[in-house]
Amino acid sequence: MKEKAIVFDSGAIITFAMNGLLDIFEDLKKEFNGYFLITDEVKKEIVDKPLTIKRFQFEALKIKDLIERRILEFPYKIINKKELDNKTNQLFDILNHAYFARGEFMKIVSKGEISAIALSLLLKEKGIDNVVAIDERTARLLCESPSNLQKIFSYKLHTEVLMKKDISFLKNIKIIRSSELMYFAYKTGLFHLKDHILEALLYAAKYKGCSISFEEIEQMKKL
Repeated sequence: MKEKAIVFDSGAIITFAMNGLLDIFEDLKKEFNGYFLITDEVKKEIVDKPLTIKRFQFEALKIKDLIERRILEFPYKIINKKELDNKTNQLFDILNHAYFARGEFMKIVSKGEISAIALSLLLKEKGIDNVVAIDERTARLLCESPSNLQKIFSYKLHTEVLMKKDISFLKNIKIIRSSELMYFAYKTGLFHLKDHILEALLYAAKYKGCSISFEEIEQMKKL
């Protein structure tokens, strides 16, 4: 069977954590039958830093447990760590120098997001099918529609935003959100509640960090 993976950015895991849904990750991984991968940069954002903040310690400990039980895994038996670090740094420079406004480049993506994208690119080079789970709209649009992102920036900043880098090499990266993962979990019977559970899940994701529109929720309910 061909290897496959989901590469997780911080935001998608945090959405599950904030909704008390981390417990389904083990069964979700079994249903997916592939790797659930995170990078060191993502671990810093979802475990290392939150463990120092009392408000977020409980969720961080549950995520740490998922890592210790290898439900969430690091990619280093597949990808060389130095290679990933180099690719992450290369992308960090490119993507944070892609949009220019008011005399300076816009810092638009975090190291965690970029490391997830870098890992996806390296996995593709090795022939491993993968998707990246990203809830944040900016990082998603960088891959799916960088020109639309340029228009959004221009609208929000009320000024012209220029694109200084060709980032079309990101177009083949496949993006999913926590909402799609929740939908998959629902369809595979991982939730025992019945009445309105799908709608409740999607709205929970929306209000806890996932960039999904009301229209998209209605469409998913009809699938």
